[in-house]
Amino acid sequence: MPTLEWIGKEKVINHHQQVPYRVLEEKYTYNAEKSDNMIIRGDNLEALKALLPQYEGKVKCIYIDPPYNTGNEGWVYNDNVNDPKIKKWLGEVVGKEGEDLSRHDKWLCMMYPRLKLLQKLLAEDGAIFISIDDTEFHNLRAICNEIFGENNFITTIIWHKNYAPKGTARHFSEDHDYILVYAKDGDKWVPNKMPRTEKQNKAYKNYDNDPRGLWRPNNLAARNFYSKGVYSITCPSGRVIPGPPAGSYWRVSEEKFWEMDRDGRIWWGKDGNNVPAPKIFLSEVSDGIVPQTLWEYEEVGHTQDAKKEIKKIFEGDTPFDTPKPYQLIERILQIATNAESIILDSFAGSGTTAHAVLNMNKTDGGHRQFILVEMMDYADSITAERAKRVIDGYGEGKSAVEGTGGSFTFYDLGKVLLLPNGNLNEDVPADKIQEYVYYMETKEAMTVSGNGNPYFLGSSRDTAYYFFYEKDSITTLDHTFLATIPEKAEGYIIYADLCTIPAEELAKYNITFKKIPRDIAKL
Repeated sequence: MPTLEWIGKEKVINHHQQVPYRVLEEKYTYNAEKSDNMIIRGDNLEALKALLPQYEGKVKCIYIDPPYNTGNEGWVYNDNVNDPKIKKWLGEVVGKEGEDLSRHDKWLCMMYPRLKLLQKLLAEDGAIFISIDDTEFHNLRAICNEIFGENNFITTIIWHKNYAPKGTARHFSEDHDYILVYAKDGDKWVPNKMPRTEKQNKAYKNYDNDPRGLWRPNNLAARNFYSKGVYSITCPSGRVIPGPPAGSYWRVSEEKFWEMDRDGRIWWGKDGNNVPAPKIFLSEVSDGIVPQTLWEYEEVGHTQDAKKEIKKIFEGDTPFDTPKPYQLIERILQIATNAESIILDSFAGSGTTAHAVLNMNKTDGGHRQFILVEMMDYADSITAERAKRVIDGYGEGKSAVEGTGGSFTFYDLGKVLLLPNGNLNEDVPADKIQEYVYYMETKEAMTVSGNGNPYFLGSSRDTAYYFFYEKDSITTLDHTFLATIPEKAEGYIIYADLCTIPAEELAKYNITFKKIPRDIAKL
């Protein structure tokens, strides 16, 4: 498979492994005492790393709207990745070489490690949807092939985003964006079917009062050879049709055709003289239709809709210039989620994804969970504020929108868990350290399952895990500690500062001692 090369690539292809693991610091919860919905303020690269212990392999649907890299610096979100935070990151990771990067090199350096972590968070039956335009479309497709696998490419959706041409366009008015779709595993991801629309159902009539109800005529001819599809047909009127049109075939065999006719499933026209058309009954078609790749603004909204909506939410202000319409994200959620899915957006912007999830949960009673990450300072004042207003309701008079209900917890990126010298950061709470250690040992999220021993982390695959740690004192794995272990397991992994039990005795009871902090693996 061809791969894309750019300046700085060798510095970033494995950079996600060097990103320090930070704990998430809870700041407040809105509209509840506790909420599974999350809005995280901070660098999305570090935030994605912080999510791994709890969410690796669990996110059903990822939607991201990264910078398009158009060179337009007038936006709140600097769209040519010259934001000071990104420039600082490039300097630290790519080094002096980064000073000479083109804006495309910079964009690729920024995107690659983030996509690597997103791929880890995606569930085996999950999919990622990425908004983009022509500026970086082909570069994005190339690195997604590399990260997700070319065989997991699903499709490119075209969103008709403008309802009128732009008179200021120099060459062409760009009326569409792309949404690139990849699955974690293309064999396991199956999109939900879309509900039938009234417009689609209007195509069904009942020209002959068939007791089976509404139907529409189908074309008997097809370009593909389905069966023994070349034969003459004599109409009830006596007209002889010598065969299908040149270059095509009848889509059913002659035997099958006359069987359908005897069952009243062929329409010959009012005079019995038409080219026969198989009937497709509305009652027999699927409850839904396969999603299509062309999304018109009449169905999923356009950019002006999105601007009007955010202006309405923020009472006349427009704090974000380039929001997506929430209907667009709702379409993605319809296709890619169920009522219990986890949805992640790591370029959260104005919070459209939270808006869409809250709307859908209200509509169908679902419990979808959203996780939003926004690195800019407006994560609280715009992203979270929009979610609050959607939850409570917004607008006035006849245009007022009823609140969706729901809640979320707002987080900041907290302290680094492991210091550069390899030692534990003692300012990190013990429970956060325990969650990290259990994940690194098992690749599973730690759940609350106490057994009477405060240092017990949990059991996985017949192995019990203990993290014997005290912030202000040295801990020792000795016979006294072993006496506090209540359960029997095939094996034990126990962390402590010291161990006084002989190696032969540890082996006898299948105990593995790991020294704090030396043996704590880095994520």
